Amino acid sequence: MQSETRPSLAPRLDPTLERLCVNTLRTLSIDMIEKANSGHPGLPLGAAPMAFVLFDRHLRFSPTQPLWADRDRFVLSAGHGSALLYALLHLYGYELPLEQLQRFRQWDSRTPGHPEFGLTAGVEATTGPLGQGISNAVGMALAERALAQRLNRPGHSVVDHFTYCLVGDGDLMEGISAEASSLAGHLGLSKLICLYDSNDISLDGPTALSFTEDVAARYRSYGWQVQIVEQGNTDLEGIDRALQAAKADTQRPSLIVVRTTIGFGSPNRQGTSKVHGAPLGKDELANTKRQLGWTESEPFAIPAAALAHFRRQVELGRERVADWERRRARWAQQHPELAAQDGLASLQLLPEGWDLGLPGFAAGQSVATRDAGGAVLNALAQRLPWLLGGDADLSESTKTGIKDGGRFDGRAEKLGRNIHYGVREHAMGAIANGIAYHGGLRTFTATFFCFADYMRPAIRLAALNHLPVVFVFTHDSVALGEDGPTHQPVEHLASLRAIPGLRVIRPADANETQVAWRQAIEHHEGPTALILTRQKLPVIAREGRGSAEGLAQGGYVLAEASVHAAAVTLIATGSELALALETQAVLEQRAVPTRVVSLPCWELFEAQDPGYRRAVLRPGETLAVAIELGVSFGWERYVGQGGLVIGLDHYGASAPAEVLLERYGFQPAAIADRVQRQLRLR
Repeated sequence: MQSETRPSLAPRLDPTLERLCVNTLRTLSIDMIEKANSGHPGLPLGAAPMAFVLFDRHLRFSPTQPLWADRDRFVLSAGHGSALLYALLHLYGYELPLEQLQRFRQWDSRTPGHPEFGLTAGVEATTGPLGQGISNAVGMALAERALAQRLNRPGHSVVDHFTYCLVGDGDLMEGISAEASSLAGHLGLSKLICLYDSNDISLDGPTALSFTEDVAARYRSYGWQVQIVEQGNTDLEGIDRALQAAKADTQRPSLIVVRTTIGFGSPNRQGTSKVHGAPLGKDELANTKRQLGWTESEPFAIPAAALAHFRRQVELGRERVADWERRRARWAQQHPELAAQDGLASLQLLPEGWDLGLPGFAAGQSVATRDAGGAVLNALAQRLPWLLGGDADLSESTKTGIKDGGRFDGRAEKLGRNIHYGVREHAMGAIANGIAYHGGLRTFTATFFCFADYMRPAIRLAALNHLPVVFVFTHDSVALGEDGPTHQPVEHLASLRAIPGLRVIRPADANETQVAWRQAIEHHEGPTALILTRQKLPVIAREGRGSAEGLAQGGYVLAEASVHAAAVTLIATGSELALALETQAVLEQRAVPTRVVSLPCWELFEAQDPGYRRAVLRPGETLAVAIELGVSFGWERYVGQGGLVIGLDHYGASAPAEVLLERYGFQPAAIADRVQRQLRLR
């Protein structure tokens, strides 16, 4: 259900007052940067007019209720211009006092150098790495559309808002923005509107050094509406008309190319790269204020007339929320089941019995963990109707399609739960982050593990911002076989484990995979990476052994030695756990008492108390041997001095999996031989 065309929200002001408001934004921004002796004055000076028109006439928000569910979202993708965003938030009445602006870029302030989600009220996404913000905005617009398709009913429109994004030249140079924008056009995300601060300058100099393409033509080819405002530093009415036209287009996302002068008003630096990323300096600051006609003599001055106008939005925001709450109450009365589901999803809660009846797997079966993961995902999707996700053109291989879930299409009336991202891993990760930023849904992505490299910046930002995205990676080792080293992950486990705040879970069989998915869904404080196999693995017989539920502690004892005084502890993850059990049998036959530990998630294991960890690993009591088809880096923390890591510190090759495992020594007898040699060296 597409919203009706909305007019501007505010009446036209006297042009003198408008100029005063715009210049208040400019001067507050450059005062922040000057006091910090650090920052980027160029964007705030040039982009203040478009930001003012957007916030004043179009953006629907409530400063006193910044998390109102149906607010319009604003993402400053060009996050280096954060001073402008902080000026907007303070002036429009968010909980960001002037004292915080005066502490810009300082320790323990709420005004860091680049905007940080969760730290500052009104900041919708952590931006700074260029291209991430616009891709997050695509995810937010996708989430809005998905929620509208799921929740809105005839006569009841409880989800109806726009996502706005301010982007710069650097954003549109980054490849991720091309991936995300292409998909947004394909999906018809018509409530996504991007303001492009087109000033032809980047850090090194004119964009002509490296960026001469016709951006408008490129975006038209993506299926976007494109408009151009030639006088972006002064033409407020032109910006307003473009925003109205963008909102009126119900089929396409919109790019508004706003031609500006970077550092507008700075007599000696405007239009040059010198104003991009360095304070103006005392003299140039004074000259700029004079050039702008600013008459206030003190820094951080806010004229009373301007402040009174900005603060009108506080009461307007309360009225918007009250109106929406009345409409939502009528909707909830008529659709109580939907309302109850939306309440749980919005609060990141799970319904009673959500994990009952999930598939279990009998010992003796051989099941690839990707297949087990697909079965569990589909069972969860039946119980969690707000769960949706997609893959990078690989659902047949990753097994992450939601059966009968339909294909997501931004132009449809009914929700499709399978997002076809195409071969766009980097954008996929950032768009999923945008869905998580938006709220009201849970989401996952899927691709081959080797292609985690393409997603790493987005995964890092998910961890930094505690976003509950589930990243599914299949084809998890050289055992995928004939595709060869380009597709065989080796260093990737170590690489992802190095990201603070990311749970990396590599289950050993189908039953551990079920527990891993449950852990991922229960975890609302950050992302989870599930690392799954292409090849079939034996479902481990658990009688007399540790339960797969031990995965919830990150690691557990799967099998004890034949005698209490064990000589060796074999520690393994994923497909190598069955190999460790086979190796245990060989060593026991050779009179070497051996224990086996499953350690599928280091992060969960480290969260356990020290006593539990000592009981599992018995450090110092046995020879600790880690077995994993990846680089050995990092395992020294668990094997200790004198321990042994049987890993793969080189790339793989193209051959059948069984040949590779034999050639690389991942056979029970070969590993047992290495263990016994290490025992003799102790």
